[in-house]
Parts: sequence; structure tokens; C-alpha cells
Amino acid sequence: MSEYPSNDPRTGAPPSAPAGLRRRLAELRGPGTAPRPLDARALAALAANPGCDRRALLDGAGIDKNALATALGAPSDAGQSQFAFMRGNAFEARVKADGGAELLRLTHALLGGGPEPTPASRHVPDLAAQGPEARTRRTAEALREAAGREGWTLLDHPMLALDVAGSPAYLEPDAVVVAPDGTWTVVEIKSFPMIDGAADPAKVGAAARQSAVYVLALEGLAEGVPAARVRDRVLLVCPRDFSNLPTAAPVDIRKQLSVTRRQLARLTRVADLLAALPEGTVLDPALPAEELRAAVAAVPATYAPECLSACELAFHCRASARSGDEVTALGRAVRGELGGLATVGAVLAAAHGEAGDPADPAVAALRRAHRLRGEALARHEAPGGGTGAAAGGGAPVGAPRARTAPEDARAGEAA
Repeated sequence: MSEYPSNDPRTGAPPSAPAGLRRRLAELRGPGTAPRPLDARALAALAANPGCDRRALLDGAGIDKNALATALGAPSDAGQSQFAFMRGNAFEARVKADGGAELLRLTHALLGGGPEPTPASRHVPDLAAQGPEARTRRTAEALREAAGREGWTLLDHPMLALDVAGSPAYLEPDAVVVAPDGTWTVVEIKSFPMIDGAADPAKVGAAARQSAVYVLALEGLAEGVPAARVRDRVLLVCPRDFSNLPTAAPVDIRKQLSVTRRQLARLTRVADLLAALPEGTVLDPALPAEELRAAVAAVPATYAPECLSACELAFHCRASARSGDEVTALGRAVRGELGGLATVGAVLAAAHGEAGDPADPAVAALRRAHRLRGEALARHEAPGGGTGAAAGGGAPVGAPRARTAPEDARAGEAA
């Protein structure tokens, strides 16, 4: 059981960490460093790699991973350009203009929910409050009030809270629409286009994973509101074709919901990760590089090539994995096939019969592959093997030479 309370749907109180944990997380960030909020994009990436303690701790503590990567000498090139950011803001403002008239029209046309929205039935509550906790409470109040109205309610940038590995994460979707029939719909507004009614599948998938996090946070609030129901389809709003006019499509996120719920449940509690750290560990980017590198190394990481598109520390973790001869640098599929063989050196030693348990299926498969490779090379190099022998009975011209174990290790690192 968690010692951190979850969202209370009756009061809208967000989860809060004990004072001792908050103090320890502040020490971990460094003096005077404010926590960086955990957004849905980061949370979706965290759920995609739940075995990475380093990311779970850094996100739980609110540490700026981009600043950390820069201080470690491995800056990330992730992030949105200023032009794209401004274009996205302008498009969102257009979608929500006139009290969200166009957005509510699209929601009704594609998802239903009651009578057609009219100016008299539209309501956009004020969600302003001081600080994320107060904004979360105000959002909960607005959702309860919307359930008692007969019209349409548009919540513009509401604040939601979700307990993640024992630490509260505050999330801000673009919008939530409450229909007269009591359904709550998450709205994601993106600046990439829908051309002939279809958008880039990779970008739609990323939006679906983000939306799944918002839906999980809303589900806790809906439990305490009579007749409220959170849709498992979200509304994706994008520019139509090559214009700046909005169009939309419903996106089924049931699969993303199931995966995200399961992956978040697997995350190690932040308190447990802190307890495993050496006393006095600080991850302040202002520290000297060597001291900071040692502190980061004290937190275990689970690197995979997919991290390059999702985590600001990916370049640093990749360099560490390669220097440590770790098979994780070769990808999750390779790591899964090799079982307990964690380094390239251990894999080669097992393949050459120098180490490893012969009863281990991974070891047995490696030795068989090594034997078959040797037999194939021997047949290829034998006289009359089809490549022609060099004068003096030497090896056939152009025949491949079997690599030594050190050469195999270097080739594995290069891959």
C-alpha cells in the first residue's frame, strides 16, 4: 500500500508527499532549485520505460534533465522550436475563440453528448488559482459544478493531479469538455496537419499516449461525481490540410490506457529509490562535472535506443552503457534474448565456451551459433570451397577471416 494519498474526488485534494520526503527531494535538487513540473509527455515516456530508476527518480524529484545533461557534457537536442511553439499557440487560440464555439461544435459532431451547443448553453469557468495544488482543487470544483448544469462546459487548461511512484504529478491538458449527458472528453490540440482526414501515425500515437495520462487522472475525479463518465476516446484537433482551419478526429486510447496504467503501477516508489542512494547525494547541475557524474552514476539506469527520442539524458546514458560494455546499448530485443548476460564481454565468453552455464538457454544458443558460424567459415576457406586458393596453398583469395574475441567485442560496441 502506498503511504501517499490519492486524489480525493469529493474534495479535489491532490496527492501530497510527506514533509520528510519533500525535504529530501529538495536536497537532491540542490539549494534554491525549484522542482520542474512533470508533464504528460514526460510521464508517457516514463511509463514507456518503467525499469529505469534514474528517470523515475529525476522526474519524481522535479530535476531539470535538460540542464543536467548539459552539465554532464551530453546536451539533448530534444524540444520544440520557437516557431513551432508560437504557431501552436496561435492555432490553439483560434480553436478556443468565441467561448470555444468551434471546439464544442466539433465535439458534438464527432462524439455527440447531448443537444447541439448554443451560445446560451456554453460555459467556460474561470480556473485561475495560485499554485498547482490550488488550481487542481479549482478544477475539481468546476467539474462538479459542470455535472449539475444542463449545457456544455469547456475547461480551458485545467490542472489535474496524479500520484506517480509516490510523488504527485500535476498535468495540464489543452482542454476538457463536459457534455450535457455527463461525459468528460479530453481534447488534445496539435499543430501538425490532418491531410485528407489523416495525420502522421507516429504523432497521433504520441498524442494518444499523452492523452491516456490525462484520462487516468480524470478517472479518479469522476468516481465521486454522480453520472460522470470519462470517455476512452479523446478528441484530436489539428489544422485541416494546409490551412489554419481546425478539424478533428476521435482517437480510441483503450490500448494506451491499459499499457500506461500497467506501466505506472510497476514504477518503483520514489522513497525507495532515495533510500538506496548514498548519503548526501545531490543532483544539482551547478556541481562540478566529475562530482555530478558520480552522483548520477549512483542512480541505476536502464538505457535503450528508444530513449534517444524520449529522454534528455539519453546521450549520457548511451555513452555510459557503451563504456560499461552493456548489452542494453544494442536494444531491448537483444537484452531480452540474452537473459542474465549483461555485458558484451560476458556474451562473447559464453559463446566461446569460456564462461556461462551450458544449461542456460541463452548460453546454449550462443554456443550453437558460434559453432555454426565456425563451420561455415571453415567450409568457405577449405580448398575447393568455391573461392579459389592462393598460390602456395594459402587461404582463398577474398575469403573472410574469423574474428577474434576482442574484435567481436569492438564490433558489438560499434553496433
